[in-house]
Amino acid sequence: MNISLPRNGVVIVRKRIRDKAALMLAVFMVVQTLAACEGQRPAEEPDNGGTEEAIYSDPGLTKYNPPIEISLVRNVNEDFSDLISNFPGETLEDNRWSRLYEDVLGIRVKYEWTAKDDLYYQKLGSALASGNIPDIVRVDAQQLRQLANEGLIQDLTEVYEQYAAPFTKDVLSQEGTGPFEAATIDGKLMAVPETAASVEGAQYLWIRTDWLGRLGLKPPNTMNDLLAISKAFTESDPDGNGKHDTFGLALTQYLWDPVMGALDFMAGYGAYPNIWLEDDTGKLVNGAVQPEVKQALAVLQRMYHGGQIDPEFALKDGRKEKALIAEGKIGIMYGEQWGSFVVQPSYEKDSDADWQPYPIVSDTGKLAKVPLRFATNQFLAVKKGVKHPEAIVKMINLHLEKNWGVTAEFEKYYSTPYPAWQLSPVTPFPLLKNYEAFLQLEEFRTTGDEAVLHDEAKAIRKNIDAYRTRNDITGWGWERIYGPHGVYSIFRQYEKNNQLLFESFVGVPTEAIIEKQSILDELKNKTFMNIILGRPIEEFDRFVEEWHRLGGTEMTAEVNEWFAEKGRKTQ
Repeated sequence: MNISLPRNGVVIVRKRIRDKAALMLAVFMVVQTLAACEGQRPAEEPDNGGTEEAIYSDPGLTKYNPPIEISLVRNVNEDFSDLISNFPGETLEDNRWSRLYEDVLGIRVKYEWTAKDDLYYQKLGSALASGNIPDIVRVDAQQLRQLANEGLIQDLTEVYEQYAAPFTKDVLSQEGTGPFEAATIDGKLMAVPETAASVEGAQYLWIRTDWLGRLGLKPPNTMNDLLAISKAFTESDPDGNGKHDTFGLALTQYLWDPVMGALDFMAGYGAYPNIWLEDDTGKLVNGAVQPEVKQALAVLQRMYHGGQIDPEFALKDGRKEKALIAEGKIGIMYGEQWGSFVVQPSYEKDSDADWQPYPIVSDTGKLAKVPLRFATNQFLAVKKGVKHPEAIVKMINLHLEKNWGVTAEFEKYYSTPYPAWQLSPVTPFPLLKNYEAFLQLEEFRTTGDEAVLHDEAKAIRKNIDAYRTRNDITGWGWERIYGPHGVYSIFRQYEKNNQLLFESFVGVPTEAIIEKQSILDELKNKTFMNIILGRPIEEFDRFVEEWHRLGGTEMTAEVNEWFAEKGRKTQ
């Protein structure tokens, strides 16, 4: 199957702001729209008044007097428990962010209930079904449509227009119109999208280079090279302990995990099972039912039966599989930029364990396309009847301002270097901030001029320097992301070489998607896992037939109806 890039293209706008003191390259990615949008402003050139007095007199940052209370719910999984332990004296409801919202905005944050992982989603589902929702609720696109159809949430069109600060509007427009289209139902903005950067979904190959060196191997240029490395990592005793106890490739029971998943392994065979694509006829097709997926599954099946994948991976989540990496039992992993922190425990236990990121590779030897799913999948809705629906917009304004605005206190509210931003119930961010920080660091490495570094880049530089000068292990992962040969140096190659493949469907979920998507996803995940574990590869063909019969044909028709309408609007 020939795959075309989205018909409306990808607009990458670079704006270079130079003076004698600083140089900053800001990169703004707009997906599925021909209009370029403004990006994050440099701190020295604010667009919201320029002074603290002007900023906090904006309607979106004024204080309620007397204070108001806003209720939410929250997932407090093990990761959050680990996080809060890094902030002595702070709790979920009483921390630097809850105090800031009350001190500056007069908003008291209250959690109606909390729960962990699966229990959280069960309780949230029950709350949504009963209509017993908090003042502000985080939902996905399907849940948003259901709440809107039932009349349980408020129209935020005028609220957002009136109360979103200029900086907020700039930041939330950086992904183009897609996130707001997904939050708009019957012409009304029914939630504020938690815009996410599709480009942050780009994945990389993480490989133990010390094992490569020990076995006399070179980094891969093709999938065949990668398969040879995986085989050697499994069979040639790369750790030198004389035992047959290592595996080539990391996988988890969740095949589409952003780290240790199979998504970009499949991309190496031109297979993109999690996105809608425009084919060479100009129609949208679902990547899960394309023939390239069958080839990728067959290869994974051979690797599994060849002992190159943990035989118990289908029973293990990311934490358990990460433990194998930490123990020095796995040498290859696909993952997003934060994968460096997944492999870092391996280095912590063994200073010879040297992991490096590489570009993903293809079976043809040509540059692989890097699939990027439409990333905005969470929305903040406000319950019908809440007196101050604008409170959510004010919280978003303040979160952005205190982390990246003129009055930012980055090392207090964002990174200490522990991620303090996660203590906040809302966590918006400039979508290309990570890449921008890398570009500032690159400029600094070239010129030696510290004036080019802004808050985030300064903090990252401290972490990297701590690793390089004092062997502070906490900086190891940061160096693998932001160093001269780190993840973002590879992302720059992806961008330059036109390797980024964006999802083509970014609209509101259609009726068939709402009704059928979860069923088809369950069928896909079960079938693919069973094939990897040994079921006949022909089961893929039966899956394709079932996918179409159980709603895939209907979904495809509706998605193409949306696509045709979108094309007419942009002509």
